[in-house]
Amino acid sequence: MSAAGATAVVLMTQALALPGILGQPPGRDRTQAFMMLEAPTTKTIEKGDQSNVDDAKQVLVRTGGEWTRLWQQHSPDRPRPAVDFSKEMVVGVFMGSRPHAGFSTAVVSATAANGALIVRYTETLPKPGTVSAQILTFPYHLVAIPKADVKDVKFEKVQ
Repeated sequence: MSAAGATAVVLMTQALALPGILGQPPGRDRTQAFMMLEAPTTKTIEKGDQSNVDDAKQVLVRTGGEWTRLWQQHSPDRPRPAVDFSKEMVVGVFMGSRPHAGFSTAVVSATAANGALIVRYTETLPKPGTVSAQILTFPYHLVAIPKADVKDVKFEKVQ
């Protein structure tokens, strides 16, 4: 079983264990729990420490026009990677300007449920006393996820 498949199984199992789903009154459609839960897989478009995005921000890109604008801000001198917005959306996490090397960020999951998208990401900081290159860095991670009909998006930083 793939890692994405295993994640989907774990998420569906957790959803069934939530209070109120297993204890639903007779006659209530138990398949509703499955319809509310999706576990989209993520595909890295690009990850690194040199972006032209100066400020920390998290974004959800749903259209080609939005993608063009974000890419122009992120890396205007390079060709924009192709994304099929009829099937995918792009999630981006930018840490903004950092004083030296050793910082990084990563999107670890994106889950769509009940019209909302929850994106979980990490930020890694250099350990105190670590020797690192004294160069400004701008860590980022851009991923493609399956298109979902969501109205709200929430980004959660996890440890």
